[in-house]
Amino acid sequence: MTALVKGRVVRTDAKVCHVDVEGEIVLAAPRGILFDPQNQQKNPVAVGDWVELDRSGSPAGLERVLPRTNWLSRTASSHDPREQVLATNVDQLFVIASVNKPGFSSNRTDRILAASEWGHIPARLVLNKVDLATEVELENLRSTYESIPIDVIETCATKGPEGAGIETLRELMRDKVSIFYGASGAGKSTLLNALQPGLKLKVGKISRYWETGKHTTTYSQMYPLDFGGHVIDTPGIRVFRLFGVPIDHVRDLFPDFRPFQERCRFSVCSHDHEPDCAVFDAVEQGELAATRYATYVELLDEIRNAKPDEDEVPEE
Repeated sequence: MTALVKGRVVRTDAKVCHVDVEGEIVLAAPRGILFDPQNQQKNPVAVGDWVELDRSGSPAGLERVLPRTNWLSRTASSHDPREQVLATNVDQLFVIASVNKPGFSSNRTDRILAASEWGHIPARLVLNKVDLATEVELENLRSTYESIPIDVIETCATKGPEGAGIETLRELMRDKVSIFYGASGAGKSTLLNALQPGLKLKVGKISRYWETGKHTTTYSQMYPLDFGGHVIDTPGIRVFRLFGVPIDHVRDLFPDFRPFQERCRFSVCSHDHEPDCAVFDAVEQGELAATRYATYVELLDEIRNAKPDEDEVPEE
């Protein structure tokens, strides 16, 4: 029997995976047994997975995906309702969100943060292009997200020789495996090039008409960092839809609700229609961000109705 070797997936293509085996990149084809017979998962292997390979053939055979410690996934698209696993086995997720050009989307940001809660990934929010926002705008965003609480890092990769916030980001990433994830045009590639110029990632332009970014990354890939650790760069998104979250678990994906929901009349309050809901009261009184609550209610409706969004654009 051929001995299997262990490696880590650093990139996936249509038919083969790029696997790092002790510093050597090996092309490996996933075995058919890995594919979900229920057809619920788009990709059985994701960037970050630890796997076992049979190297007796060419390409090597990817025989087994080892258990994951955490994961980030979403519904693939309105045209493909399967789960798309974006990355696994990481230390942290950085949600990259521009404050302008394109404008900040609380809905998209909150959905990604909810997915990180569901997948057990610690998250941080990077407010990029801060030179394009007023101090009042930045303070409003800070207060909303620091109250969750999550760390908020403010960056502008094009400001000065080093870039605002770049050294802070570099220290947070040092010796860790991190994901960069966010909207097209938010500046992921520009930030990564500022963090490590040798990456030379392609930087896109903003659409003149739609104020959305043009995709420059078409697949997830893990890169080693000279200052220690790795980063997974991911394709930009316009719409993010949760996958596989039971409706009664959605409220648990919003940590800022917890101090209030303990005071609801019903212990299983959905914070949507029940009387004496302390979460709803907190929103009314300005103690919880209305934008966060709006995203939450939208997610509830989405799961209840389970209807595709006609405006969603498949990304990969």
